[in-house]
Parts: sequence; structure tokens; C-alpha cells
Amino acid sequence: MTPDKIVLAYSGGLDTSVILKWLAEEYQCPIIAYAADVGQQEDWEAIRKKGMATGAEKVIISDLKEEFVRDYIFPAFRANAIYEGSYLLGTSLARPIIGKEQVRIAMEEGANSVSHGATGKGNDQVRFELAYLALNPKLQIIAPWRIWDLNSRKKLVAFAKEYNIPIPTTKKNPYSSDENLLHISFEGGILEDPWNEPEEDMFKLSVSPENAPDKPTYFEMDFDAGNPVSIDGERMEPVELFTRLNKLGGDNGIGRLDMVENRFVGMKSRGVYETPGGTILREAHRDLETITLDREVLRIRDSLVPEYSRLIYNGFWFSPEFEMLQKTMDECQKTVNGTVRMKLYKGNCIAVGRKSDNSLYSEAHATFEEDEVYNQADAAGFIRLNSLRLQIQAMNRQPEGRG
Repeated sequence: MTPDKIVLAYSGGLDTSVILKWLAEEYQCPIIAYAADVGQQEDWEAIRKKGMATGAEKVIISDLKEEFVRDYIFPAFRANAIYEGSYLLGTSLARPIIGKEQVRIAMEEGANSVSHGATGKGNDQVRFELAYLALNPKLQIIAPWRIWDLNSRKKLVAFAKEYNIPIPTTKKNPYSSDENLLHISFEGGILEDPWNEPEEDMFKLSVSPENAPDKPTYFEMDFDAGNPVSIDGERMEPVELFTRLNKLGGDNGIGRLDMVENRFVGMKSRGVYETPGGTILREAHRDLETITLDREVLRIRDSLVPEYSRLIYNGFWFSPEFEMLQKTMDECQKTVNGTVRMKLYKGNCIAVGRKSDNSLYSEAHATFEEDEVYNQADAAGFIRLNSLRLQIQAMNRQPEGRG
């Protein structure tokens, strides 16, 4: 299929600016530059002007912040999503909403092709393209990094100079980073050697734990059906609430992560992340669940978290298996209502109090003092029945002829 109009996921950086011009030259058709606002700090008017100057027929900037928090971040945190025990999926969660909006724009603008700036080595190519294919498989996908010969920064810069594409003259940033309301990630540069410690001036959303205040910060967060709804009694919309959490976390050195993860394509990759608000939200949510979820519901739900998180990481947000898991996760959130009191101190995020009208915690049963609701003698039979199989195994191991 010959492209007649292409919608490009555009950031205004070197890579996608070169891709914009390259697509126009290669396919000789109109290019729509689409930028998604998912909470990153950008000069959107400058991006619009640069896109038009680089050859776009139209530049569309979509404000997706509210939808991103409400329909992507909150559902994932209702499920306590976490990849390989550490990563809170900041980039992974942003890709499906960006891809969904790109498909919508392509259909609205009558474009038959979509393009992105992800490389052939990473996860993002998979996440974008799985979204395209799940939502409109008729669209042609153009991934320049897999087909062109501009395979180095030197070649990209040379191409940009040839076509008078502005190259940022700010302080050199050796890192590849991705920012949204949930997090900012850093890869590349000195981080490619997993032995190197990240430089302090790299971080953007948080102070170092060493430089955080010497006095702890306390606050309370209210939940309704697993979603945060207010801080210190002040009810807020999702973006406002999450922005507040990011500020609280960043000011107290919360949410830094340095890990080597397994990419879907097969290689290991070292990434450094800042997720201040998400770190607080997950800790508070999990703590509230300890008093509001039945033990067996919690056990089964937790067994599903690794698979749920793997699906997000690998790009299967729009798959039937993910839809099934999300419904399962949400079903057990009906009773996750209440308040958690949090303590933030020099990188530590600690739940120090929790209460709920749906609480299953019974002080009368749990007390170490005298009570009238629990017969401790019942425990003897409970233990003997639970040890029956162990007793039988022990008897079978005894040598013949010995009692």
C-alpha cells in the first residue's frame, strides 16, 4: 500500500524531526505531526511551529493528561502493577493511550498510514504497533528506524543540517529520556555500564534522599473503590491529585529506581526512573488492601499481578486477556475504601495508619489481652489437621522395623 497521508507520533526532538522530513521526502505525501501531552514539560507552541517549519501539513497536539491518569494510571495501580518487582511501568502505560489517539487522528484525517520514532531495539516499537494493529489493522505502519540508513546520531545531525532542521543548542544531554505524569526514565550515556552510579544532576522530579527535609511529612489519602480521591480531606480530580502526589514525593526524595530489566525483544537494559507519586500511591493502596480484602482474594489477586504487569510491559493493553484481567482486578476493588496515613522521610515511604468502613480487621480477635471471641484451644486441632500430610510423609520415611 502506498501512503497517501501519514500521521507521525512527533515529539519535536532530533529523531522525530528528522523522521518528519524523511517521510515527506521519501513518500512525497502530506504528513501530520501529532504530539501527545501526557504531562511532560514542553513548550507546545514551539513544537507546533517547529513541526510546521519542518514540513508537516498540520500539527495536532492532543491533551491526554486527564484520560491518562483516569483510564491508564489508576487502573494499573488498582491492580498494583509492577514489572520484575521494581518498575512501575511509567513508559509502558503511556504508549497505548498515545497509540490510540494516533489511530483516532488517522481515521479522522483520512490517513492510511501511521509512523513512530521508536528504534528496532526497544519495547516501544512493539507497544505502538500492537496498539495500531489492535485498533485499526488496515493502517500501514512505517517504522523508519527499521528501514532507513540513518542509523547513528552523527547521520541524524548531518541530515538535519542538510535540511535546515534546528538542532537544540542547550547543554548536551547524554541520556535518552521519556517523561509523563507518572514518571521520567533515563537510559544511555554512562548508564549503559550497569556499574556506573547515576549522576545527581541527571534527576529532574526528585531531590536526593540525602537532601530531603530532616523532618518527616505526614498526610492522609482517601480511596474509593481502589482509586485515590482526596489528600488531607481535599477532594481532587485525577490530574490535580496525582500532581500533588508527585510534589510530595519529589520533595522527600521518594521514587528513585535503578534497575536492569528484561526487554520484550530479548536483551537486558539498564534504566533509571523517577516515579514519586506512583511510589506513594502503590504503597498506600496496598496498605489499605490489607484491611479491606479477604485473605484468599488478596492471595489470588497477587498471583495475577506478574502476568497483568507483563502484558502492560509487552504492549498488550488492548488484548482480550488484559481486558479479562482488568475486570478481575476491578471486581476485588469494590471494598477498597478508606483512608491511609502516610509518612515520607528521606526516600522512605511508609504507611503508618489505615482505617475503613469495610475493614475486616477485628481488634477483639487479634488482641493479646483476654477476649471472649476466640478459643485458643481450637488451634490444636487446626494444627494437627494441617500437619496430617506431613505426619504421613514422616512415617513413610522411617526405616522398616522401627516404630
